Amino acid sequence: MPPLKIKKGSTSHSAYDLRSHLSDVIESHTLAILVENEPGVLARVIGLFSGRGYNIDSLTVAEVDHTGHRSRITIVTSGTPQVIQQIKAQLERMVPVHEVSDLSAEGAFVSRELSLIKVISKGEARVEALRIAEIFRANVVDSTLESFVFEITGTPDKIDAFCELMRPLGDVRLARTGVAAIARGT
Repeated sequence: MPPLKIKKGSTSHSAYDLRSHLSDVIESHTLAILVENEPGVLARVIGLFSGRGYNIDSLTVAEVDHTGHRSRITIVTSGTPQVIQQIKAQLERMVPVHEVSDLSAEGAFVSRELSLIKVISKGEARVEALRIAEIFRANVVDSTLESFVFEITGTPDKIDAFCELMRPLGDVRLARTGVAAIARGT
């Protein structure tokens, strides 16, 4: 008897559905993690990511409750929905973690990033840099005869767009804080 010839990726109406039911779409998620403010907690959280080969696109940490000794870690990461679920489940099992919120999945949220951008240029390029900064509502926080340092706050896309417009004007150096995010509403 000849073997059955079943095509890979057959339709869902077939009894031999060989397609993976796991999504392979990569999504970006912003996670807010409330942790004990004690030595080593950040290293443990980051170790969870690095030990499993997950990437961190952005990371910010700050104390949010001085009397309760709690800090908030905001992590932007990407992966398939299954990977994101696994990350959240593993974070929730960690002892110093009090709460894990997936802001991307829970509804609307506000996210911002602060950046300092130094543009080293001369002549007409300096004037153009000031024009572009005004359009993007960037503040000049330092100025010399050969450079400006701009402070800009906004979404990562806005900061990227600002930097791309500044690059043709001179040497651009950049310092970014990473994303800070919080849920909207109640």
